Amino acid sequence: MFRRKNPAKERETYDKLFAGNRKQAPDFARLARFLTGTSVGLVLGGGGARGIAQIGIIKALHEYKIPIDMVGGTSMGAFVGANYCRNPTMESVEIHVKRFCDSMGSLWDKIMDLTYPYTSMFSGRSFNRIIRDCFQDRQIEDLWIPYFSITTDINDSKMRIHTTGSLWRYVRASMSLSGYLPPLCDPKDEHLLLDGGYVNNLPADVMKSMGAHTIIAVDVGGEEDSNFTHYGDDLSGWWMLWKKWNPWATPVRVPALTEIQSRLAYISCCKQMEEIKCSDYCLYIRPAIGVFRTLDFHKYEAIKAVGYDKGKTVFDGWKESGLLERITKVGVPCRQQQVKHHVDPRLSELAVVVSNLAPTSYGTSDLDEGETDGVIESSSETFLDSSKKDSCHSLEDGDTPESESDTFVADGVRLRQVSRQSIQDTEDE
Repeated sequence: MFRRKNPAKERETYDKLFAGNRKQAPDFARLARFLTGTSVGLVLGGGGARGIAQIGIIKALHEYKIPIDMVGGTSMGAFVGANYCRNPTMESVEIHVKRFCDSMGSLWDKIMDLTYPYTSMFSGRSFNRIIRDCFQDRQIEDLWIPYFSITTDINDSKMRIHTTGSLWRYVRASMSLSGYLPPLCDPKDEHLLLDGGYVNNLPADVMKSMGAHTIIAVDVGGEEDSNFTHYGDDLSGWWMLWKKWNPWATPVRVPALTEIQSRLAYISCCKQMEEIKCSDYCLYIRPAIGVFRTLDFHKYEAIKAVGYDKGKTVFDGWKESGLLERITKVGVPCRQQQVKHHVDPRLSELAVVVSNLAPTSYGTSDLDEGETDGVIESSSETFLDSSKKDSCHSLEDGDTPESESDTFVADGVRLRQVSRQSIQDTEDE
C-alpha cells in the first residue's frame, strides 16, 4: 500500500480501465443535469425473456440522443440495466445479453442443474456461473452510470434497494424466481433474497426518490388474461397432457407452472403499476410483447425488434410534441412540477457551459515528467492567486465575518467569482 508504484505498470492499469476511448463530454453533461435538476432516469421492469425488448428501447434512446443518467431495474431489467451501466455502448450490451439468452436456451445445462426440489427445482449453480461470467467481480458503486436493483427480502418481508455491493450477486438475487432458483444469501447480513418483482416490478417510485426528474419506465410484465377453463376442484396433469397431444380433443386454457409463477410476481404490485401509469412524473412505455412467453429466450431478435420499433414510434411522438427537446436540453426540466427545490441561475449557467465544453487533451504523454509537474504547479498557483485576489473583494472594506455563517457566505461569494472568471476565460479562449 505504501510502496512506490511502478509508473509504467500504473499507466498500463489505467489504460486497461479506460479501454474503449470513453469521451468526457457525456460525463460532464450528466453532472450538469444532476446539478440543474434535469437528470433522466431509466427504469427497466421484469418479465423474463420479454425483457429483451428493453435492448431495443435503449438502442432507440441512443439514436434519438436521449441521455441516461441513472438506471434501475428488477429481474431481467436489472440484468439489462447492469450491462448498460457497466459499458454504455450498444455493442457490449447486445453481446452479453445475447450470450445470456443462448445459455438460458441450453437444455443440457438445465438437466445438469436439476436437484431434489426441496427449495427449488434447480440448484442455481449453473445460473450463478452465467451471471458471474458476465459481471466478474465488479461492484455496483464502480459502474460508469449510477445503478440500483430491487430484491425481495423474505427474512424481513420487505423490498431491498441495492446501490452498493457485489454486482453479480444482487442481479442474480433480483432474477431468482421462487420455485426455480433458491434464494440468494446476502453476504452483508445473510438475509435471503428473491426476485424483486414480488414487491416492485417497475421501480419508478424508487427512481424518483433518488432524484431523477424525468423518468422513462419500460414495462415488459405479463398481460392479464382471465379466460381460463373451469376444470373443477382438482386437476390431473395426465388429463392436461392428453388434451395437449390429442388433436381431436377440445382445447382447454389452464395456466402452466411458469405462468402461475409469473402472475404471482405481479399480483402484489398491480396497484402500484396503475399509479405509475397515471402519474405525472413518469413516461410510461410498454412494447407489444404480449405474444411472447417468460422463457422465450430463443426469440431474441424478434423480441428486440419489437422493442426497437416501439421506441422509435414513441420518440417520434415526443419529437413532434417538443418533449424530446425539453428532455435533452440542460437546465430545462421536462416537467415543471417535478422540481421541488430552487436552482440558482448562476449554477445553471455554469452547468450549461461545462456540459458544452469539448474534451481537452493536455498532451501529457508528449511531455517529460518534470514538464508535467511544472504545468500542474503553474495551474495550481494561478488558481490560488485568483482565489486570493477575489477574496479581497468578497467583503466590503473594513468588514470581517462575525460568525461561521458569515464566513460561509464570504466563501460562497468567492466561489461564484472564481466560477464566473473560469467561464469568462473559457469563452475568451
